[in-house]
Amino acid sequence: MGAGVVVGVLGVLILSHAAYSTIQYRGLLKIMEEEFSGPPMSAMLELSLGLVFSMWAALTVPGKFLSIHPDSEENRIVSLPTNLDFMIFNHRGKVFPLELNAKLKN
Repeated sequence: MGAGVVVGVLGVLILSHAAYSTIQYRGLLKIMEEEFSGPPMSAMLELSLGLVFSMWAALTVPGKFLSIHPDSEENRIVSLPTNLDFMIFNHRGKVFPLELNAKLKN
């Protein structure tokens, strides 16, 4: 496993713990009959740290970008199958009647 995957999993775990601690904090406030004004500062710190870790992993794990230029040597030639008998192109146009002008005049 790469470092990016480990950091991503750690970020998701930190975000999950922040959510759990916020839910636990709300439950404690309900018992004490106090109003919930926002999550505690420790949960906010966990949220920001988990967000940074998750964003970093999301940007580094997918890998390098591939070229989309047609003249690039990295592009492979994609060919159609040799047996074209089974190529069927369905679309929603067959649902509409052929005479659209007749329905518009009525």
